[in-house]
Amino acid sequence: MKQRTLKQPIEVIGVGLHSGQNVTLILEPAAIDSGIHFLRTDIDNAPLIAADAFLVTDTVMSSNLIVDGVKIGTVEHLLSALSGLGIDNLLVKVSDAEIPIMDGSAEDYVQLILEAGIKEQTAPKKFMRILKTVRVEEGDKSAQLEPYSGFCLDFEIEFEHPGIPKDTQHYQFEFSTKSYIENVGNARTFGFMRDIEHLQKNNLALGGSLDNAIVLDDDGIMNKEGLRHKEEFVRHKILDAIGDLYLAKYSLIGKFSAYKSGHALNNKLIRAVYSDPDNFEIVTMYDKLDFAIDYKI
Repeated sequence: MKQRTLKQPIEVIGVGLHSGQNVTLILEPAAIDSGIHFLRTDIDNAPLIAADAFLVTDTVMSSNLIVDGVKIGTVEHLLSALSGLGIDNLLVKVSDAEIPIMDGSAEDYVQLILEAGIKEQTAPKKFMRILKTVRVEEGDKSAQLEPYSGFCLDFEIEFEHPGIPKDTQHYQFEFSTKSYIENVGNARTFGFMRDIEHLQKNNLALGGSLDNAIVLDDDGIMNKEGLRHKEEFVRHKILDAIGDLYLAKYSLIGKFSAYKSGHALNNKLIRAVYSDPDNFEIVTMYDKLDFAIDYKI
């Protein structure tokens, strides 16, 4: 299995979920072993910002990278799409402090990448293989990575709301690119009408609408088209987690289990993995592994 980038650049304009501003996003192919980097095009001599868990210094409602005071916000949906499609090397140019929200899922990014085409490079793809169980907790919330032959995500949320029935609050996902596209990548972000006024007073969710989020009032879902999956809420949390975990800088071999986790705890988990070199090893699919992770589309 080889590293991947794009065959050609992609340019798209969208709205920032929290800023409400129009943003121009350009995705450009990048060299072998360069990884994922972001560049603000609206700032002269802006630093190149790596997709790196240790550069996340703000996790309010999203994962945000900050270097020398320069911010790239809401990176998780794009990173989720890149992880889902196995893109290793990419330069992301953005004209504002936030990645466009698109339809609230990763589906638009998936389609743009597929239209541009995926290029296999000559070097082998690298993975972070989890060797020991690593767990982090905050109150009743938890997130864990443990050894596993493949990449599996098991997530449980907990909401007391008529629009989110109890039997739809858990989902387990065995990763493959095809399954990601069909079952996780199109799950939209969600929020509660009662929280929107407070968020907007704090300059958050200014670009949110029924076009890019599932919105719930006290009685149920306000979106006329309904849900894309009965477990769309928890599937979106898995989408977010895949993006957050890609900030480890490698695709993972392991099982992720979470209860009520969010961006902050997901980030804390990656940092905990890196805190002990015995927790992981970096491998390729040529290292005599007894399984393969399926990136076929």
